[in-house]
Amino acid sequence: MPGTRHHDHRVDLDPQMLKGVLGMLLLRLLDAEESYGYAVVVRLREAGVLGLAEGTVYPALTRLEGAGHLESRLVASTSGPARKYYRTTPAGREALATREASWRLLRAAVDRVGTVPDPEVLR
Repeated sequence: MPGTRHHDHRVDLDPQMLKGVLGMLLLRLLDAEESYGYAVVVRLREAGVLGLAEGTVYPALTRLEGAGHLESRLVASTSGPARKYYRTTPAGREALATREASWRLLRAAVDRVGTVPDPEVLR
């Protein structure tokens, strides 16, 4: 449930807000290290990204792969079916840089909302 507080002071994120940044989070995570779907979910949760359903991550990985931002390979597993490992492509790194720049601009704009306006802007 959005806004739910956890014992370690983390808060479930609004699902719509999270969907807006999920691609950036996945690209960032997979640019740092190749990983498979469930491990990605676990790592995001460990980073404090709560309220994220597994059913949201897998389609996002598929979309990013279809866009050429991720590539994948199957790796045999001793504990079940083969795992699909993902990693960013050069196009994915470019997309990540673009998304992070947009995020910084949005965050700065959000931080400015409600602050004292600059008199020069009001003219």
